[in-house]
Amino acid sequence: KFINDSTKLIIGDNVQINDYVHLACGKSLIIENDVLIASKVYISDINHGNYSGKNHSCPEEKAKNREIFAKPVKICENVWIGENAVILPGIEIGKNSVVGAGAVVTKSIPENCIVAGNPAIIIKKYNFDNKKWEKINN
Repeated sequence: KFINDSTKLIIGDNVQINDYVHLACGKSLIIENDVLIASKVYISDINHGNYSGKNHSCPEEKAKNREIFAKPVKICENVWIGENAVILPGIEIGKNSVVGAGAVVTKSIPENCIVAGNPAIIIKKYNFDNKKWEKINN
């Protein structure tokens, strides 16, 4: 049995989830307060098969028979996720961050950042000294 009493899907206060959003939770998916999720966003803590770390799934194994793995996802408070974004298993998005439309988030994001692209990279970070979003040279 994959889903059990230890599985938790937590959605905080003042969270806006727009149409056609897909939330998949096999272990832990936490969305904190004041998060805005645009339309057609995919957020999942599960992966069908193991493709990194130890015990990789064999490509000859039938896809439907591959084990399902879960890694917790956490969307911290006051995050904005743009339309068609994808948040993959094991990700934490830091508070006050923005995920650009169409971004595919494959790594955790620090707080106060803007990410975009596939895979998503940090393109701006907020500077509290001058109160501006500053471009990051990648």
